[in-house]
Amino acid sequence: MRRTGPPALLALEDGSVFRGEGFGADGSCEGEVVFNTSLTGYQEILTDPSYKGQIVTMTAPLIGNYGINSEDAEAERAWVEGFVIRELSTIASNFRSHEDLHSYLLRSGVTGIEGVDTRALTRRIREQGALRGIVSTVERDADTLVDRARSIPHMEGRNLVNEVTRRREAMWDQGVSTAQFLPEPGAFDGPIFDLTVIDFGAKWNILRNLTSHGFRVRVVPADASLETVLADGAGIVPDAVFLSNGPGDPSVLTHAQNVARGIIEKGVPLFGICLGHQIIAHALGGRTYKLPFGHHGGNHPVMDLTTNRVEITAQNHGFAVHEDLFKDGQIELTHKSLNDHTVEGLRHTKLPVMSVQHHPEAAPGPHDSLYLFRRFRDELVARIS
Repeated sequence: MRRTGPPALLALEDGSVFRGEGFGADGSCEGEVVFNTSLTGYQEILTDPSYKGQIVTMTAPLIGNYGINSEDAEAERAWVEGFVIRELSTIASNFRSHEDLHSYLLRSGVTGIEGVDTRALTRRIREQGALRGIVSTVERDADTLVDRARSIPHMEGRNLVNEVTRRREAMWDQGVSTAQFLPEPGAFDGPIFDLTVIDFGAKWNILRNLTSHGFRVRVVPADASLETVLADGAGIVPDAVFLSNGPGDPSVLTHAQNVARGIIEKGVPLFGICLGHQIIAHALGGRTYKLPFGHHGGNHPVMDLTTNRVEITAQNHGFAVHEDLFKDGQIELTHKSLNDHTVEGLRHTKLPVMSVQHHPEAAPGPHDSLYLFRRFRDELVARIS
């Protein structure tokens, strides 16, 4: 039997209103409305801290059909502001499932809306760019909601990292599990490297992959000082530092940029993914800009310019690195989007610094870029050989 939820509205700043039925928690939520093209992986998307401040629209028409399980979370809670779908499945059919999507969002306090023409909504975002919006099951006046949507802060200039980062440092020792069906979870021969991860909203699967690729992972908060990042409790400088993914505008993260610059100046190997990639670009003297509707999904083609190999990648970002960073030849462009030709990766030609915009850990998405973790490790091995 089909579930019937309360009447719900999605109102956008351009004056458009979509009507549907609420699911998950009753109430109202607001944020930047974006779309995600992944066919599966809604649980990983819901729990990705990079979606803080955003309402996610899934372009796949049926969501919730395999439920929620304990292995696929990317954080301890859901981070999306709201969830927009075409149809909610009332049947959760999967041997790993222990909860349905409606129940999960209900206890997570996330408001969703189903019955929306997500094709029309996605087309509107494609044409106009990401739009500020509100989902509500409690306010029924469309004009009121549209006015409220127009007062929501723009994503430019927002520091959302402070809302998602951990509050104290900790060791991470969980590797990739066989339940995640990844192709390369095995142990690595050779040295174990000490790695400090700066948590700007780190997905757990990044930490799992780092652990499984031969790193002893220590995670510190986003506001950690350079001295804290470069020394553990025994005062030992880590072999390398990693900058994680996260939400918001990278241009306002001046503390993170200064820390990254200090790491680079001291010659400590540095690797960044997504927001970490953008912070590294700023630390190297570059700049970032807002994309019209961002890259969100698991089907984005990227070329590795060092091998001319094309990989299908998982992506989730609303900002991109400007190409003027590569003018002086000190920084090399290593990866490029084949959809819109935006920057997808870089490395310093003389210093041990590399980063990518896309997500080699996937979760959800293809595993074509998983080699990047091995590439990072191989460069550390080469330094001590």
